[in-house]
Amino acid sequence: MAETEKDTTIFSKKVSRRNMLKTAGASGFGVLVGASGLGGFLSLTEAAEKEQQTIDSVPFYGNHQAGITTDVQNHLYFASLTVTTEDRQELIQLFKDWTVAAEKLTKGEPLEETSSNTYIPPKDTGEAAGLSASNLTITFGVGPSLFVKDGKDRFGLQSKQPAELQELPKFPLDALEDAWSGGDLCIQACADDIQVAFHAVRNLVRIARGKAVIHWAQTGFQRSKQADAKKETPRNLFGFKDGTINPDVKKDSEMKQQVWVQPGDGPDWLAGGSYMVVRRIQMYIEVWDRTTLSEQEKTFGRHRDSGAPIGMKHERDTADLKAKDENGQPIIPKDSHMALSRGDGSQHILRRAYSYEAGLDPQTGSFDAGLLFICFQRKPSKQFIPIQTRLAQNDKLNEYIIHRGSALFACLPGTKQGGYIGETLFS
Repeated sequence: MAETEKDTTIFSKKVSRRNMLKTAGASGFGVLVGASGLGGFLSLTEAAEKEQQTIDSVPFYGNHQAGITTDVQNHLYFASLTVTTEDRQELIQLFKDWTVAAEKLTKGEPLEETSSNTYIPPKDTGEAAGLSASNLTITFGVGPSLFVKDGKDRFGLQSKQPAELQELPKFPLDALEDAWSGGDLCIQACADDIQVAFHAVRNLVRIARGKAVIHWAQTGFQRSKQADAKKETPRNLFGFKDGTINPDVKKDSEMKQQVWVQPGDGPDWLAGGSYMVVRRIQMYIEVWDRTTLSEQEKTFGRHRDSGAPIGMKHERDTADLKAKDENGQPIIPKDSHMALSRGDGSQHILRRAYSYEAGLDPQTGSFDAGLLFICFQRKPSKQFIPIQTRLAQNDKLNEYIIHRGSALFACLPGTKQGGYIGETLFS
């Protein structure tokens, strides 16, 4: 099949992506589409691939970092890092290098074009070659130990440490392990393809060599978008919906009130950022699997199938915590997970959790699986900490879970082209 350049250009403007793919498939050889400004022609397949890159890529630059209010992707690769350099300028350069790399990665672009010098290692590790951006988002955060560690002002940042950025308290029943806790920096990479997410973290950590190393890392997963076309609230490994009462990320006023740090909240370098709480929660799923459905629902305070509060029909129905059964007992137990999470209704957090599976627990021989609980908020002292304090003391769910890891990070504000992530902190 052949066409004149003029006809091809008209065709390329009108044809849909689906029809392009059909046409390319029907042709025994490449069909060319005019590519104005690209110095030549693209095959239909190449044009479709380029369009797909635009469809499933999330811009890195903006007022806020992506990966906080972005639609939740299928997979997570989370890494907590320890800074090894003692040079402030090297740390600043790391953030600059990360910014350049993150923009390319979130576009689905390699970190370099193919090198002609085969006697040096390539800058890009290559395992994501040919893959789309897969809605990759990369979110960077800084921990309290970046500011002060062992009483030392490490990088001249002590005066800039927000009062909210402190190590989380140890709550009752916590069994925290250093191997899953804390960190100077964090990278949260979320994507609809796990190889894309891993590739991002791997290359960012590679860039950090000589300046920072991984302290701990964890992969996570949710139900995929392909498996859940209705985009319902995801379920945790206990089979219950998780995140029903999240604030509405599309309401700017709600995000300013609940999620984004505002000018005057503390040092203004963090305005437009958010505080990220990370908790690695191991679930005793074998014990749970032997528990009756009635007891499971009383533990969560919700019906498993619908996600509705006990006694209601729909997931988002308002829970009636005062309703009693025929014996005068609350229909929704006061010590249920939902009732305690809700409290008086004044505290809200933006949940962005992922399930994890890490083989077998060497101590028990059972599954090492659970929830990498991640949430964002404007003030941890007023939001997550009061909620978790209630849960740690009375939650029926505590019989089936244990908290193994804990960390708090300040997620930096977004940045614009020409700037770098973390610029407000170091300026």
